[in-house]
Amino acid sequence: MVRAITPLPTASTSLSRPLTSVLPPTDGTPSFLITSADKSYKHQYANIYFIRLRILRDVVEERARKRWQNIEGSPVLVPKVLEVEKSKLCYIVGTVYMDMPLKPNVMEDIARDTSIPPPPPLAKFYSPDDNIMLEDESGRIQLVGERVVKARLITGIIIAALGIETPTGEFEVVDVCHAEMAPQPHLNQAEEQMDVDVDPQADAWIALVSGLDIGSPSAVDAQTQMLVEYLTGEGGGPQQQINAAQISRLIIAGDSLAPIISEPKVEGFDESESRRGRRYGHDTTSFSAHPTLSLSAHLLDIARSMPVHLLPGESDPSGVILPQQPLPRAMFGAVASCGSFSCETNPTYLRFAPVSTPEAASDGVGRTILVNSGQPLNDMFKYVPYHPKIPLALLESTVRWRHMAPTAPDTLWCHPYFGSDPFIISETPDIYAVGGQEQFGTKLLVHKEDKTKRCRLILVPRFADTGILVLVNLRTLDAKPIKFKIQGMAGGSEDTVAAPTEKLPSAAEDNLKSSDPARPSSPPPS
Repeated sequence: MVRAITPLPTASTSLSRPLTSVLPPTDGTPSFLITSADKSYKHQYANIYFIRLRILRDVVEERARKRWQNIEGSPVLVPKVLEVEKSKLCYIVGTVYMDMPLKPNVMEDIARDTSIPPPPPLAKFYSPDDNIMLEDESGRIQLVGERVVKARLITGIIIAALGIETPTGEFEVVDVCHAEMAPQPHLNQAEEQMDVDVDPQADAWIALVSGLDIGSPSAVDAQTQMLVEYLTGEGGGPQQQINAAQISRLIIAGDSLAPIISEPKVEGFDESESRRGRRYGHDTTSFSAHPTLSLSAHLLDIARSMPVHLLPGESDPSGVILPQQPLPRAMFGAVASCGSFSCETNPTYLRFAPVSTPEAASDGVGRTILVNSGQPLNDMFKYVPYHPKIPLALLESTVRWRHMAPTAPDTLWCHPYFGSDPFIISETPDIYAVGGQEQFGTKLLVHKEDKTKRCRLILVPRFADTGILVLVNLRTLDAKPIKFKIQGMAGGSEDTVAAPTEKLPSAAEDNLKSSDPARPSSPPPS
């Protein structure tokens, strides 16, 4: 008997992706490319702190003046931290420095006996013995008090501290003031234009993913393949295909490749014999190009369907100092010739606008996205006690501090800039996404005074660990996670794309049940 084959369900209408264009950068969205003029390592890192304080000092002083001008005691601004007077209420502005016993010390590393291997890096620098300092060009003063402890301060941020110097020479803080959110050059009429008479089905969404970890020993290739099929519209049901058709671009926020683990040399290892078996500069017995080839194939499939922006991450073959420069296009094979494939810096600013509004660049309809691969946030997390909500709170604080990487260059490696600090947030982005996180998190940050100033904060989790893709709406700034799972993995949320399972004939299904008692009688629900 011949059984009729039921065709797969498809969408009732023809689907097309909303087109978005890349807008040119502005003065507030600078490029992180290191040019030949900046490619110098002879400068001291202290220049970055001086530049940061010089740029943000006036903003912090103005906010502090408005915040404390009417309080009792009439506090005055002391221009230098070492000029404070004892028992007199005042406020000072400077750069926070955390004196932490567990923080790495380069002088101790130099003095350590080279025959003794260094201890493994600590997951946390935080300890009860930490001291908080405030410094400027004149010197440092120690900050004390319950208020400064609750403020969760981080090395490198610029603050104003209100308080009184104690007889012991410390500065007891009663209040702290930051720079708060930077200006956001969007017009109110443009916001209204985007929300009036708009079909939600025509909205353009941006997809964000991080931590594909292709090439790791515990890689889940099926998850990655499901992700590619979903983005290209080849997988899922009709509704999922409709949702996927609204995705206009994909941003990959770092850690696309798993870190290369070098095997220890065994006794009797002959380096000269090993070199004889090398091709193309590497040993084929210990190095495999398969992860790069696999990533290139996935990128080619997606780039044929939508534009792709690839950022380097901590585990990718790129420099370890920030800002990481774009990965070489030549290493990705055929996708390098696609105009829809772009290699970006980490971090990077991206400005998008719907193609249906050619005047977007002038009327403010475009959206600004600030993305990094997670190194700044992960480093800041070492300065505070553990709490699952801390990463999102720290991300919000970076917007209020107007600085995305305050711990650079103290404990986060960065380029020794001489006349600028590119990590200062001079314009508040519409979307601020950070990859390489343990779990998904999002918040719409709205300015207390100017309600039109908004920023969508997004924690993009590692896809290899969570199977989560994040979608964000360019018009409404709504964000939602899409979780991919396969049989045997933990269940997802409402927006879950499950691996398709083929219904077996009854006889074959009975044979499978009898031969494998551990096999479930039916596939788990999606």
